[in-house]
Amino acid sequence: MGELNMVEVITQSTFSEIATLLVLAAITGFIGSLLRQPLIVSFIAVGLLSGPSVLDIVHSKEQISLLSELGIAVLLFLVGIKLDVKLIRSIGVVSVFTGLGQVLFTSIIGYFIGLAVGLNHITSIYVAVALTFSSTIIIVKILSDKREIDSLHGQIALGFLIVQDLVVVMAMIVLATIGIGTGHESEADGSILQVALSGIGLLSFVIVFVRYIANPLTEQIAKNKELLLIYAIAQAALFATIGSMIGLGMEVGGLLAGVALASTPYRESIAARLAPLRDFLLLFFFIALGANIDLSLLGSHVSDAIVFSLFVLIGNPIIVLIIMGMMGYRKRTGFLAGLTVAQISEFSLIFIAMGISLGHLAQDILGLVTLIGMITITISTYMITYSHQLYAIFEPVLYIFERKNTKREQVSEHQSNEYHQVIILGLGRLGTAIAARLLDKGVSVLGVDFNPSVTKHWGQLHVDTAYGDVTDSDFLQELPLRHAQWIVSTIPHHHIGLTYEDTRNTILQSIDSTDFTGKLAVVSQSKQETKELERLAINLVLEPFQDAADRAVELLLEGIDTRSK
Repeated sequence: MGELNMVEVITQSTFSEIATLLVLAAITGFIGSLLRQPLIVSFIAVGLLSGPSVLDIVHSKEQISLLSELGIAVLLFLVGIKLDVKLIRSIGVVSVFTGLGQVLFTSIIGYFIGLAVGLNHITSIYVAVALTFSSTIIIVKILSDKREIDSLHGQIALGFLIVQDLVVVMAMIVLATIGIGTGHESEADGSILQVALSGIGLLSFVIVFVRYIANPLTEQIAKNKELLLIYAIAQAALFATIGSMIGLGMEVGGLLAGVALASTPYRESIAARLAPLRDFLLLFFFIALGANIDLSLLGSHVSDAIVFSLFVLIGNPIIVLIIMGMMGYRKRTGFLAGLTVAQISEFSLIFIAMGISLGHLAQDILGLVTLIGMITITISTYMITYSHQLYAIFEPVLYIFERKNTKREQVSEHQSNEYHQVIILGLGRLGTAIAARLLDKGVSVLGVDFNPSVTKHWGQLHVDTAYGDVTDSDFLQELPLRHAQWIVSTIPHHHIGLTYEDTRNTILQSIDSTDFTGKLAVVSQSKQETKELERLAINLVLEPFQDAADRAVELLLEGIDTRSK
């Protein structure tokens, strides 16, 4: 009976501790959201606050460590499930070369910075590699909020992330291999051979699983969505366990678990359902990290963290600008894409934690990289959010990164003539519908959009298109506006950061600086917007919702006998 009571006390103590941590995370996350910071920054802050140097509320280390390890397995599972071979083939040459170039040059320069600030060779290598990883969670979230995930620079940034994910995979495998056999040389040789054979066996199983089992199995399981989620978690945990048992490490096991399901048609559904669980479990990863960081020892690393952070915030975007400029992209595209790599990610901390577990790094290096993470993630969030304002500031000096002939961004990739009666800015649902109906009436149309896949699709249908950012005055100057009779802008204003950046006004100002003499039609989303546009003397204000409602009422009235009531 005494032992049972002791178990109850321990259970209640652990539950109370985790409850306290969750409340702290909720409060910190709310403050972070008010400051427009991603959740990962709040998680890092919770880890530091709950550690021994501040509140010292982490005592159930075994339980928190278990949740932390499960979080890492799920995180790496989600990385693996995105590594579809077809997707890797489609990311394009620019993403491969720019991504690899950024990783290479960041590693090299970061290594020499590490030596310059007094780190040894091994530590400098680890920190340099950690600086190459950018946060997928943060970049995708911000670009999606800004509606730029489908833009040219957004697509290139996603390509960066895939390349970096591949580097993560290789780095994890290398570390797992280095960690094999830490005992005598003969034992190490035996361990290496054993792990190599086990690894080949696991990889062979994954290949067979992908080829013959994955699709029919998930098709049956997917009939029950809750079961599909449980199965995905089970596979991530099982592969992570196997990876740990054979010496490859749970990280590599989790990655392979995701790769095994990457080619299935349900991977997006699995990823979407697991994302909240990943975020929840990552909290405990950062709490576990914070429990091992003594803030009193970070004073000696503050100056080093600032140096490395400045390199990540400034150097990484410049590296991308140079590479993309050499490949023939506009300075605007290179600048906007470059800003997305101006931070390190959660993988950087996992990578350093692995190095500490192997005995390659001192514990305080985790504190250094944590500081770099907090600085770069916090600042880069605002940099990406206000990227267009920053471009306007730095645009006069960015010409050195742009070639005279930007062959990768020719204005009219699919243009067949220089004369178009109507130019439509924005090929979303409304813009596409307008373009299709004008073409049916025999009107010459040029469609413009910042999503290269959209313009490619229209080009395959032999419709004249141009891709580019219509808020870029240089891009608009190169469009064949002189003979156009109408410009139709279907692009709404976007809510960006703490203020409204009115994309519409930017477009109007850019058009005013061109030789366009025709009429202008602009889409309005509200009555207030319509009044503002009328004051600007717009020739035609389109209200798609109001116009659709008016037309719907007309059709309904045709079938109603108003005399019978």
